[in-house]
Amino acid sequence: MLVGYSLVGGWVLARRPVRLDESEQYSLRNKLTNQIREDILSGYFAPGESLPEVKLAEEYGVSRTPIREALRQLELEGLVVTAPNRGAVVSDITEQDVMDVYRIREMVEGLAAFRAAEHITPEELEALEELVDLTEFYVQKGDFEKVVKTDTRFHEAILEVSKSKPIKQALGALIHYVQRARLVSLRVPGRLNKFINEHRAILQAIKNKDPEAAAQAVSDHVKNARENLLIHLQEATKEES
Repeated sequence: MLVGYSLVGGWVLARRPVRLDESEQYSLRNKLTNQIREDILSGYFAPGESLPEVKLAEEYGVSRTPIREALRQLELEGLVVTAPNRGAVVSDITEQDVMDVYRIREMVEGLAAFRAAEHITPEELEALEELVDLTEFYVQKGDFEKVVKTDTRFHEAILEVSKSKPIKQALGALIHYVQRARLVSLRVPGRLNKFINEHRAILQAIKNKDPEAAAQAVSDHVKNARENLLIHLQEATKEES
């Protein structure tokens, strides 16, 4: 289910009300941090949205102290910033962020696909094929939340198949930026059908055990996503001004 509209992010995902048990003090901050992080990455809290401690405490059913601690952690992760006279605010995705993250993705994920084409097993190939088919099924059903999840799983699966720890570690440091950028990019009208074809091109190259073609297919996919997202952000900026 989609509710609300964000100028930068488009439609945002609904989520069930969350109430955390404050009696479990040891794990409360971690649970709260994870939940707020998930709500930011899912688009429930939009870029630029204020996160007042009182409002969050009421929404999550806890006191302000663990809220404050969670927001500090999320600020260290780059998901939240402290703005003058506003307090904690969800950080924006800037054009520079998009350029940097997607250039890194193009290089690192391209190498992951290269390695995947070299090392993939029949069982791993079957799993990749199922993910592509499942993603297309959810696109046709219009289930955006499931599309995002299976898209993420597809890219994660290629990283696993690459069997390269350095590659996984390199992208792991950017996971929050990648997730937010992917969420916004997939919401842009017309992008869903195009990215399915791009996934199939990546899959076919890996299936053919053609490392160069697999790396190129990923490069094309990431470039298209980057350009798509940049155009959307530029249009959103014009509407705001």
